[in-house]
Amino acid sequence: MEQSKGSLQQEALKRKERLKALRSKQLQNRDPEDGEPENKRSLEEIEEVKHRELKLRNYTPEDEELRERQVPKAKPASVEEKVRDQLEAANPEPVIEEVDLANLAPRKPDWDLKRDVAKKLEKLEKRTQRAIAEPIRDRLKGSEDDLAAAVGAVREDDGDSD
Repeated sequence: MEQSKGSLQQEALKRKERLKALRSKQLQNRDPEDGEPENKRSLEEIEEVKHRELKLRNYTPEDEELRERQVPKAKPASVEEKVRDQLEAANPEPVIEEVDLANLAPRKPDWDLKRDVAKKLEKLEKRTQRAIAEPIRDRLKGSEDDLAAAVGAVREDDGDSD
């Protein structure tokens, strides 16, 4: 047990030496103006700031020193002026433009599908018109010959009766 006491004392001595070394470093880091260590000054400044921050708004102290820290009662600002300013800011100058009602109307659920297929449908419509027009032309060409023969026959018949 005595050995453990001796080791504890040795550890305590080592700690004391480390603390002395730290203190000497702090003394070297003194502020040349005041001759006080920086950390000691900062603690005092922090305490002063805490005292400065104390403001009594809702409490009326009896002590004269504390009454100096009391904040005067705040007077409510005119609500009417604030509301008027907000209303003026909220009413922008009206911009009159023509409104396209088609853009305002709700779209059908499949409008995007129709839009995507529209180009393809145009091509198909042109091809369909060509496909329908060709047989009609062929018939007209064939019927023109028949029609011309029929017209010629009618003229011949008309010429005979005169």
